[in-house]
Amino acid sequence: MLKKWFTLPSIEETGGPPVPVRAESADRGSRPSPPTDEQSATPRTPATVVNTTTGMPKYGPFEQVYQTAAVKPPRLAYGILKVAEMMNSPHLAGMSPEARRCSLLMALEAAGAEIEDLLQDAVVRQRALNDYEEGQRSRLEVFEQSKLDENKKIQQELERLTGQYMSRIQANLDEVAHEQDNFRAWQKSKQQESQRITEAAAYCVPQGSAASVSSLSAVLERATHK
Repeated sequence: MLKKWFTLPSIEETGGPPVPVRAESADRGSRPSPPTDEQSATPRTPATVVNTTTGMPKYGPFEQVYQTAAVKPPRLAYGILKVAEMMNSPHLAGMSPEARRCSLLMALEAAGAEIEDLLQDAVVRQRALNDYEEGQRSRLEVFEQSKLDENKKIQQELERLTGQYMSRIQANLDEVAHEQDNFRAWQKSKQQESQRITEAAAYCVPQGSAASVSSLSAVLERATHK
């Protein structure tokens, strides 16, 4: 009856006769009693610890996920995790899959473990993992969206500040251009003023024609040679 639950097509030929795995109880006629509350009690700590920096959870051990699930795994002396541990036993190393399966069934039968309980345990644990994953995915999506919204606000603020500073930069450039125009206008007036002074100084020199003097330096040079 027990063996039919694990009756699957053999992947490779059996490497030899099945070797039973050492069981905790050799009495086939009695089923092991469930562990006491003191032995099986698991600290009821939250499955996640929140990261104070990001607000996202720090992922804890799987046992915490199982114990904080809506439906908790049944308390069994031989659960599905124990079966997984037995499958990795060094006593089964080198055996074919069929030989390992037969050895496992013999050990479970000797321990009085019920296949139905093992499969139920597997289903409950898998559901707990899937529910936890879905919950964390939802939290991650909310966290991601909140950061995207925050980045959007930061981008808007950055554009606003950039616009303000660009306006200030342009205002400074406009002021410089205005002062440059003023300076060039003054230079033009200065040339006219210098020409007027030069022409007046030329009349102060009796030699030669005033019209032939084009600069004040030439007028002064003529005056020194008077």
